[in-house]
Formats: sequence, structure tokens, C-alpha cells
Amino acid sequence: MFKKILAILVLTSGFANSYAQENWKFHTEKDGVRVYTKSLLTSKIKALKVESILNASASQFVSVIMNIDKSTEWVYNTKSSVLVKQVSPSELFYYSEVTLPWPAQNRDFIAHIAVSQNPATKTITIDAPCVSGFVPVKQGIVRVTQSQGRWVVLPISKKQVKVEYTIAVDPGGSIPAWLVNLVASQGPLESFKMLKQQLQKPEYKNASLSYIVD
Repeated sequence: MFKKILAILVLTSGFANSYAQENWKFHTEKDGVRVYTKSLLTSKIKALKVESILNASASQFVSVIMNIDKSTEWVYNTKSSVLVKQVSPSELFYYSEVTLPWPAQNRDFIAHIAVSQNPATKTITIDAPCVSGFVPVKQGIVRVTQSQGRWVVLPISKKQVKVEYTIAVDPGGSIPAWLVNLVASQGPLESFKMLKQQLQKPEYKNASLSYIVD
């Protein structure tokens, strides 16, 4: 059961800005999705990096990420995902709850997503740190309060992108760090599997965004 709990949590958020000096270490690969780990200076829980080449345009990819209401269709065991505030087409705040099996408590968080693109390289950066406020803490749900996640998306062609996602997660509560590190890659692998399917849905086929150059 603990394996399922920890795998669910991994793709929800990242935390800690200070990485140890060691390089990323290869952890596992499945269906073209590679997972790496790295120790943190500020936590016993390791950071993760997920890499994959996806068959989609940059606009398709960003459209999926920004379509908050549909996150439950591909982010592993997300119970709810609700837009809280739309700042601009490329910036928003959203609330999400992640389901965990009994007796563990569900986790929730509020994330601030901001998308930017380098005009020279066309590389897209999607920062998604957790923030406080907006939604009161709910009884029986553990709030994730310190996190920072980032997508880096490099267009390879009009129909392919290389994606790098760096994350780290502290699920809180009494789940030991060693157990988190042992099984944490399952969440990203499952989410990327569903992400590939999500990108091919008809609603994203002709995606075009004013702030993205494919």
C-alpha cells in the first residue's frame, strides 16, 4: 500500500531549490520515459528528473498542461483539479487534491503556473511552484506547502518536443523518506504514459496559442 501512496504523490509537486553537487543518476526507463534522481541539500527525499520525447507540437503540449480541468484524466490519481485564478493566457493558479488509499490522508496543494518561451531557442519553461492562500486548509487533508516543479520543453519539429520535468516531493506525515525514494518513480511513469494519450486527443489536434511559437 505504501508503494501506491508514494507513487501517487510524485508528480504533484516539487520542492527545495538547493541540489547537492552530485550529478543526476539514472534510475529507470520505460516506454521512452527516463527517470533520474539527485540528492537534495535541504531534504532526505531525492529530487527526480523525467525526460521523454513526445509526439506533439509545443502548443499541443502547453495546451494540455494549461487545461487544468482535464488534469484528472492524466495526472496519476488526481481526485480534483480546479482553476482558481486566470491571471493571463500564460499564467494561472489552480487547486488540486490527490487521492491516497486508506489509512493515509489525501494531499492537496495550490500551484502557480507561469509559461514563458525563449524567442531565440523557442525553449519553453513552465514553472509551477506551490503557493499559500486561495483555498483554506481542509480537515483530513494534508496541505503541501513548500514545492517547486518545472517543465522545460524544447521543440524538435512541428510535431515533436523533448520534455524535461524536474520534481521533488515531501508528502508530509509519517511516511519515511527512504520509502519515498525507493518507489517514487512510478508516479511519473504512469503520468507520462497517460500524457502521451492525452496529447493525441482531437481537442488538441489543432492547438494554437498566442504566446507559443511552434
